[in-house]
Amino acid sequence: MGDYLSRVKGQRVLLVDLDPQGQLGKCLGVDVGAVRKTALDMLLDVVVGEETNPALPVVKARHPLLDLIPANKSLALFPQEVAAHRGEEYFYLREALEQAHDYDFILFDAPPSFGTITLNILLAANEILMPVPLTYLALDGAAELTRTVEMVRSRFGHPALRISLVVPTFARRTKLAAEILEKLRQHFPKQISRTVLGYSVLIDQAQSLAKTIFEHAPRSPAARWISAIGEELLERDPAEGHG
Repeated sequence: MGDYLSRVKGQRVLLVDLDPQGQLGKCLGVDVGAVRKTALDMLLDVVVGEETNPALPVVKARHPLLDLIPANKSLALFPQEVAAHRGEEYFYLREALEQAHDYDFILFDAPPSFGTITLNILLAANEILMPVPLTYLALDGAAELTRTVEMVRSRFGHPALRISLVVPTFARRTKLAAEILEKLRQHFPKQISRTVLGYSVLIDQAQSLAKTIFEHAPRSPAARWISAIGEELLERDPAEGHG
């Protein structure tokens, strides 16, 4: 998505990888194990507070309008560092990115499980793009995220947070997939995307080559799917409520 917004739409985009697996950087050809500073350093600069307005650990991607703050497995240490230095506070990411004024979009890649890092993301973000595979277990995950968003909105005083777009993925021509898609449309009538993503081996190939789909196969159906989702995201009214 970040590559589409920068490469096709001409937007300045900052990608912030907050998954210790570091897969976002790997897909952009970054050796995440060798980078000098990562998202962990960015967060710890705020936690420890030893530097005033420290520079963001930005790595330039191949497109001039696309920047990356990479992550690697060291990010898994963040909850322990928070507990050791400051206790349970959850606005570190928002504070760290206060100086990121030069971007049209800041996109976060979140870890798969809920915890300190995910809560920091939810308190720094205003919109959530939620991909949902067309499986029953994924429906449970979507419902859980909805409850989490409501908790963050109320308990942590962040009413601007909303699920902006729900994107069905891994669509198959089966009765089960059709039933799950209909349930998504019932539960998320305002947020469900018009575009439904199928499976494309070209995306796997692109990732294996450390390329985006727009670098590897820009005229493929997969690239058209991502482009369509990007357009739908740009169409969304920022003031539109969720639910």
